[in-house]
Amino acid sequence: MGLILSILEMVFGNGRNALRETVEVFREGAEAGATRDHDLQRAAIAAFVREFDRPRKGRFDRIMDGVNRLPRPMLAFGCMALLIAAMVEPVWFSTRMQGIALVPEPLWWLLGVIVSFYFGARHQAKGQEFQQSVADTLSRTSTVVRNIEALEQLRPDAAPMAVSIAEPDGNPALADWHAQAGGQGATK
Repeated sequence: MGLILSILEMVFGNGRNALRETVEVFREGAEAGATRDHDLQRAAIAAFVREFDRPRKGRFDRIMDGVNRLPRPMLAFGCMALLIAAMVEPVWFSTRMQGIALVPEPLWWLLGVIVSFYFGARHQAKGQEFQQSVADTLSRTSTVVRNIEALEQLRPDAAPMAVSIAEPDGNPALADWHAQAGGQGATK
């Protein structure tokens, strides 16, 4: 009995498990793997929270955003309503169109300018928001690359990974436009 106990103490004794330690050299321990997976998921969720946790807009800003979204659908539905009115009630429609024919040309120009400025300003504001989001994303690129390298080294078959970031190709249409415009009026 003493011989068996001494052999078992040699394999499992001193608070160590030599058999388990030897097996874990060749096969990942389930508990250690679960811990690494859990840490990886927590890091991914934290990254998502940082990316999407934007300051909330106030009630006034949300109302104004809603009001700013109304003109385009109203114009589209108004045009469809006019087409339907022309088919359903041609006399009523013709009467209204005769009234529109009396509108002076400078007033049409003014309406065109107002609509152009509204949609142009909205397009510019949305374009600037998009450029800002692209700049924010690009500013996080080095952090993302470091995180990917750290995560790649957690793999059991980890070998040093060479990360290269592809540079986007130039935009030929934009280059032609810059050449024709002489580089004036270009935005960043």
